[in-house]
Amino acid sequence: MSKKQPTTLAFRFTPADSAAGEDSNPHAKASTDVEATLEALASHFSDAVEEVIAYAGERTVRVDRARIIDVLTFLKKEQGYTYLADLGGIDRFTEDDRYEIMYNLVNMDQGKRIRVVIRVDEDSMTVPSATAVYKAANWNEREVWDMFGIRFEGHNDLRRMFMPDDFDYHPLRKEFPLLGVPGSLPLPPQTPSGGLTLDPFARAHGSIPPKSFDEPAGEDD
Repeated sequence: MSKKQPTTLAFRFTPADSAAGEDSNPHAKASTDVEATLEALASHFSDAVEEVIAYAGERTVRVDRARIIDVLTFLKKEQGYTYLADLGGIDRFTEDDRYEIMYNLVNMDQGKRIRVVIRVDEDSMTVPSATAVYKAANWNEREVWDMFGIRFEGHNDLRRMFMPDDFDYHPLRKEFPLLGVPGSLPLPPQTPSGGLTLDPFARAHGSIPPKSFDEPAGEDD
């Protein structure tokens, strides 16, 4: 009696689609059709608009860092983008203009949204705070400072958001180790009589930490 051969599942290869142009993007939304806003920005800030990027039906406007408050004020007061949906940092890990700060703005009345970005060089890690234009920028800017080390000039309470005030690093920078820096953030003792835990990933670095509580002996002990 011959052995039954194992069943092989059919593999259906799907070739990659060719890149589609902006006009044929099936996922483009009317909310990102902001040509009127782009024309207004080009008219009022021709010296500040550095680039307009189109991707997946969305528009991103990169502007001069020194003019960001003027641009945000214009978009809020003159163009109706009264809602700051998000503000965040990006580490591009490039030689020049390494960091980027993005502002996602929404015009609630017209159902439009646009992204504005500025770039920050590693030699000049200070940008104007947007809190005078959008109060919602407060905690977002604190988070960017905490994670990237970019200071927001004019922010009235620029404290760390997640990490302790005396922490020496900014964890979302690309050079920060995935397992952290041993000893940089002491944790509470794992046993009642133990000392501070200096390495939160001891096993990953070849050390077995003590158990944090008394376990009954098992079959593997």
